[in-house]
Amino acid sequence: MYEPVHGSAPDIAGQGIANPIAMVLSFAMALRYSLDMGDAADKIEAAVSATLESGLRTGDLMSEGLTQVNTQGMGDGILADLG
Repeated sequence: MYEPVHGSAPDIAGQGIANPIAMVLSFAMALRYSLDMGDAADKIEAAVSATLESGLRTGDLMSEGLTQVNTQGMGDGILADLG
């Protein structure tokens, strides 16, 4: 029920170029709307926002002056901000 609109992107699996943000936010939606865990969803959403505000970007969102990371780097950034 909760999947990013782009799906699981099997065509780029294992390349480290997928942006995990939509999947992470899909999980936050599941927590909020199916599991009645709004506080946990808020924390995940805030961590994603903080990571983006810190300037981390995967290649699809990259702009000058920001820091490009791979899939793992974005996930690590979100986890660090979730801490």
